Amino acid sequence: MKLLYHMACYSLALVWIFTGLTSIFFAPEVGFGILAHAQITGVLAQVAVYGGGGLDIVLGFWLMTRYALKYCCLAQIVTICTYSVLLTFIDASFWLHPFGPVTKNLPILVLITWLYQVDKEARGGKL
Repeated sequence: MKLLYHMACYSLALVWIFTGLTSIFFAPEVGFGILAHAQITGVLAQVAVYGGGGLDIVLGFWLMTRYALKYCCLAQIVTICTYSVLLTFIDASFWLHPFGPVTKNLPILVLITWLYQVDKEARGGKL
């Protein structure tokens, strides 16, 4: 169980960090394109893409430290739900996308919730 706990933390951290790096450095045009579809351009789009990417990276590194993990889990849940709601309003077709950019959030939320639940046991050495 302890190995699963660590794997969950690091795999989620990797998702957050890689998503943030992709948003900022590897493919920011994808985020700008999605936002442009909703007539969000200019400075607001830059804040959304680069701010969201930065937030993702911070969440990933925070998760790796496991410092105040319960708050980190809550921040992740709020972030994922916010992104999902915004994307639903911007372009609901992402729910039906073959790569599942929104539907993948559901099992990720379950994993984050599991981490939230077992954190106390892990910190107490019971895992």
